[in-house]
Amino acid sequence: MASAVFAAGSDARAEHAGKVQILLLGDSTTIGSVCRQSQPAGPHLEDVVRLLLSADKDLPAVNVINQGRDGELIHGLLTGGRYDKEIAKLPGIDYVFFRYGLNDRARRADFEKNFTQDCKDLVARLRKNFPAAVIIPTSVIPYTTKESDEKVNKMIQMAAKDEGLAYFDLYARYAAELAHGPDMLNYRRTPLKNLPEKDRAWVKPFVTGESVVVMDNRLDAHFRAVPGWFNDRHPNPAGYHVIGDETAKYLAKLLWERKK
Repeated sequence: MASAVFAAGSDARAEHAGKVQILLLGDSTTIGSVCRQSQPAGPHLEDVVRLLLSADKDLPAVNVINQGRDGELIHGLLTGGRYDKEIAKLPGIDYVFFRYGLNDRARRADFEKNFTQDCKDLVARLRKNFPAAVIIPTSVIPYTTKESDEKVNKMIQMAAKDEGLAYFDLYARYAAELAHGPDMLNYRRTPLKNLPEKDRAWVKPFVTGESVVVMDNRLDAHFRAVPGWFNDRHPNPAGYHVIGDETAKYLAKLLWERKK
């Protein structure tokens, strides 16, 4: 999970007036940095959520702020200074979705002991800074094995239950979409050196740094047999439409309840 930083989403202060403020927190599967590099104009996750909600003219206007970061885990967010610098002072937040666990599982010391408490610590900070906000712990998407992903999601569910919060299961919808094609929602990213030498010249338009990066299946016909061609499980734009659609549906229900 690489490390790039983006100030994503609409500027909170400029866009807040009269709009419902939605904050997205998470790792690289939230910010989508490689998709942003490949297709800067988007639409990116925050745009998908906003556009889908705007299609229902009876719902209030929303501003969606994407504060995901590549490589981030909850403990790092809370102890590395980013939370206080970039999150705590955001104005008028109404809803917070946080989706962590993949980097935490890989790099958090004593993960099984600490991760559920890390989730609770994040909830406590969010409640302090955004006392009126609805906080929504969210499952990870399918990423490694079903067993490993489910273990992470059960820990998030436990934290949500202990904190009296609703748990947003994004995993089930994403897995259902993958049933239509196991690689349809992830981009292809593999080192250029792994490709046959005879092909390395003509694929240059798809090269970023030392890797070939493709957002869809257009090169599968040539390289599906290359070891690791399908290994990267980060969402491509289609994947972010699934995440955005399910998030918008979940939010729409909350916004309708808010109107009553």
